[in-house]
Amino acid sequence: MSQLSLPKLYPVTDRLLSGLSHAEQVARLADGGATLIQLREKHLSPREFYREAGEALRVARARGVRLIINDRVDIALAIGADGVHLGQDDLSPEAARALLGGEAIIGFSTHNIEQARNAARLPVSYVANGPVFATSSKEKPEPVVGLDNLRRVRDALEGKPLVAIGGINRTNARAVLEAGADSVAVIGALLSPADHSDIARRTRELLAHL
Repeated sequence: MSQLSLPKLYPVTDRLLSGLSHAEQVARLADGGATLIQLREKHLSPREFYREAGEALRVARARGVRLIINDRVDIALAIGADGVHLGQDDLSPEAARALLGGEAIIGFSTHNIEQARNAARLPVSYVANGPVFATSSKEKPEPVVGLDNLRRVRDALEGKPLVAIGGINRTNARAVLEAGADSVAVIGALLSPADHSDIARRTRELLAHL
């Protein structure tokens, strides 16, 4: 498993928030300069998500963008995505690595120091930690961890790449990177309000600010 070089910005799709298909979101985010995008889907059936993810992957490949699937190792494997992002209650990183192979990108969510320490020993490409700030993108978010906790997580990961997530926007993203994150995962600041023509512009502006 090679060391992953993360872009500073890691957009995550949200079909309900944006009102767009995953493929349309990937196109607009890529037009704004995103090079690594996660598809996050909590409402479609597996069959429907498989179809949308396949369409999104075709868009991503045409634009040279790496695509990560949230939660669903089976769909990532089936469509040949670049990897998967796992939560604490999903398939274990060890099992996902066995299925997807050594070159797949595997991310793993953590919400406290103990989880981060454990994640540092797992066969994952990066560890995500958050929510750093209050967020409305999840129906039942974990408690806010804050920047001080993010710094402690950075130390606990022993060099493994760190993605920060939760309430990150143009006003606080640079502080998150300065606290030790290698990349910021962003949903709402890029996809809302629902002015579709603005997604690429907001992506460009946030990238320029990092």
